[in-house]
Amino acid sequence: MKAAESGCGRQVKPVNWQKVMHNSVMRQPGNLTIRNDSVGSAHVSIQEMAVRYQMELVDLENFEVDRELLALFPSQELFRESILPLKQKGNRVRVAIADPLNLQAVDELTSRTGIYLDSVLACGEQIQRQLKKCLGVGGGTVQELVAMSVDDVEALQAAAGDEIDNASQASSVVKLVNELILEAVEQRASDVHIEPDEDDLSVRYRVDGMLRIQPMPPEIQRFRAAIVSRLKIMAKLNIAERRLPQDGRIRLSVRGRDIDVRVSIIPMLHGEGVVMRLLDKSRSVLSLDAVQFPKQIRATWEQLIRRPHGLLLVTGPTGSGKTTTLYSSLCEIRRPDLKIITIEDPVEYNLKQISQIQVQSQIGLTFAAGLRSILRHDPDVVLIGEIRDAETATSAIQASLTGHLVLSTIHTNDAPSAFTRLVDMGIEPYLVSSTVEGILAQRLVRRLCAACCVEHAPEADELPPDLCLPAGRSLLRATGCRACNQTGYSGRIAIFELLTANSRIRRLCIDQAPASVIRDAAVEQGMQTLRQMGWQRVLAGETSLEELVRVCPVEND
Repeated sequence: MKAAESGCGRQVKPVNWQKVMHNSVMRQPGNLTIRNDSVGSAHVSIQEMAVRYQMELVDLENFEVDRELLALFPSQELFRESILPLKQKGNRVRVAIADPLNLQAVDELTSRTGIYLDSVLACGEQIQRQLKKCLGVGGGTVQELVAMSVDDVEALQAAAGDEIDNASQASSVVKLVNELILEAVEQRASDVHIEPDEDDLSVRYRVDGMLRIQPMPPEIQRFRAAIVSRLKIMAKLNIAERRLPQDGRIRLSVRGRDIDVRVSIIPMLHGEGVVMRLLDKSRSVLSLDAVQFPKQIRATWEQLIRRPHGLLLVTGPTGSGKTTTLYSSLCEIRRPDLKIITIEDPVEYNLKQISQIQVQSQIGLTFAAGLRSILRHDPDVVLIGEIRDAETATSAIQASLTGHLVLSTIHTNDAPSAFTRLVDMGIEPYLVSSTVEGILAQRLVRRLCAACCVEHAPEADELPPDLCLPAGRSLLRATGCRACNQTGYSGRIAIFELLTANSRIRRLCIDQAPASVIRDAAVEQGMQTLRQMGWQRVLAGETSLEELVRVCPVEND
């Protein structure tokens, strides 16, 4: 088959059949696709379609789009019909199409532009990916909004109250917001940031713990008020209130997958900023197997969560997997003869055989107030979403002293610091010493992309002094490819630090020893620090040295 040349002189490579069919055509029905074209929906390979309709088939994997040529065509139609202009010669343009039967769309483009089109066949997902790279997510929808009359645009920008409600129901705005969320789900984003500037609107997705700028059409900033209003409607918030922060929740179903979206809106200098936290419940498997504990840490943790009383803490920054670890622990120990009650803010997963309470601070149902009521409900195990203040800490300590196993989270940098944090909250050291049974610190590090990682022998000055590389060993380093969106990483894996309280640790706590002294004592007794376990992940080829240094930098005591 022939190769199509781009306007930049690059060629569209002949198709690698296995690669195209594996990556694009033979995807499982549960996976998100931007458009169900006839190739994918009919379960016929793209190679068979090319042969059947005697069309040239091209691979757009590394194709460089001619943006000037792209600007000659209405982007909304290119997105809708999955058509990508490749090269212009005179008054004829070579275009890639996803559906060989969609001749009407080709004819309509010809009549609208006056340009004659010659069609070749390409994978629909490759076409959409190239369009989004050049025009941004929702590029076609934004162009539909731009095509509205001046009066309609001004209404979208200036609407308030019920007018906003009506304006946001316009199909184009609804579609644009849906495309933003669907793209985030497809990229496995945990958060979506929509941030207004004086003359711009930026959209960033947090994927594997890192924020990425998402290409968007520049015209999108004209419709930021309508976008925020639509999100407020979906989250059942007050659309007329623009001066105060608001929090809400959206529940979506995407191809049978339940997506829970927590929405936070705050007023900023140039408009309202939005952050959406996405929780794909179908991707989460709540079991200790899925947590991927090392064998020794898992054995010790299982012993701790089966104790009849005491306080167990999981510590780490926001987004480090603390809630998943705690939920998985509850699922591990739940049984008919055990009463488990949780109080959370918010409740992220609905767990069978476990009673769950949602914090509602506006009516006085705080962690501390809820815990006092829970203790009158005859529980065996109690989960407190987070120890945020002295009152909650005192209630948790009292609950563990009265014969209950209490699990909770606390924000500290490592496991030993949890002791000093509780004392700083005003808890007597002897109470902390007598109730805390174990503290699990954890972080999430990005996993190297198996498709593009390469071996690397670091120089001596590249290795931190506390890390020792065996002679003759090399490490793996991230490079970047399309499979990992040029980041070099795909997915994340946890690293842990488990401190169990023994007589020596309890004595140091009573003496109010600093966290560094407690850590040294725990290491002497066999505790592996976060950084040490991270180094084991690096040596095993699961992550990179650069990622370990980013997540667990050397701390000066």
